[in-house]
Amino acid sequence: MTGLTLPLIREAHARIRDKINRTPVLTSETLAGQAGGALFFKCENFQKVGAFKARGATNAVFLLSDAEAQKGVATHSSGNHAAALARAAKLRGIPAHIVMPTNVPKAKEASVRRYGGQITFCEPTLAARESATARVMAETGAQLVHPYNDLRVMAGQGTAALELLEDVPDLDLILCPVGGGGLLSGTATAAKNLKPGIRIVAVEPAGADDAYRSFRAGRIVPGATANTIADGLRGALGDKTFAEIERYVDDIVTVSEPAIVQAMRALWEVMKIVVEPSAAVAYAAVVERKLDVAGKRVGIILTGGNLDLNDLPWMNSQVL
Repeated sequence: MTGLTLPLIREAHARIRDKINRTPVLTSETLAGQAGGALFFKCENFQKVGAFKARGATNAVFLLSDAEAQKGVATHSSGNHAAALARAAKLRGIPAHIVMPTNVPKAKEASVRRYGGQITFCEPTLAARESATARVMAETGAQLVHPYNDLRVMAGQGTAALELLEDVPDLDLILCPVGGGGLLSGTATAAKNLKPGIRIVAVEPAGADDAYRSFRAGRIVPGATANTIADGLRGALGDKTFAEIERYVDDIVTVSEPAIVQAMRALWEVMKIVVEPSAAVAYAAVVERKLDVAGKRVGIILTGGNLDLNDLPWMNSQVL
């Protein structure tokens, strides 16, 4: 595979549809009224493992040949991809070796353990994650399933946009968070091929803005240490994801930490749904008025709902 295509995303959907949830698209008259446009929230917080990551991990695991799958799979992840890969491996009956940073939220660690994932902890840096994963693979013979820079994973993530546009075909715009770019590349590829006139805008925390800077530079610009409560968006772009982002994404905007918290709280209080900080980032662009949505029909992907309920961000005055 040389790049992501709509047929690959459609094939992924056929492969995984009986192993994942078709998540609902919810609306809120209150939030739409505040925004001045129609908002359609694709609720991946109701997905298996509580996040969209179930899509890509499941597609990757079930694409492996029997010989490839025999010794299991390995990855590094701050949480949602880890749980998703552990679940997919359990469905296939193979081991999952998961490298996680020591500062991972306890709820995400617990989720991996529930699905039988074998956890190796490392320092919370990308270099430490990658070296630990390489060591685990050498020791076990497990196949790497990268959290995002993998066409099999990207194709699986793109199935969320397929479903969104089947349910709400007349969208003008889709807002999608970006960390490593797996969801964004899949979303943009699916949406632009289904509806060429649609706009795709990515949203990123200002404290982890490597995608924003890379998009403007036309090349991958390595990020400094990410400083954001949106722990799922601290990953760096990969070459495969960036290629699709350059091809299909119209713009990337950044949002502040207070806007992320405000957006997350509004989704909890108004829509009565549990979303994690990373999932609130796309809606935060509407809250902070980083783009004009007046009179538009806007799809917003809420990516997940896994977080420590004893450490909610509005309990922490440092991010308010």
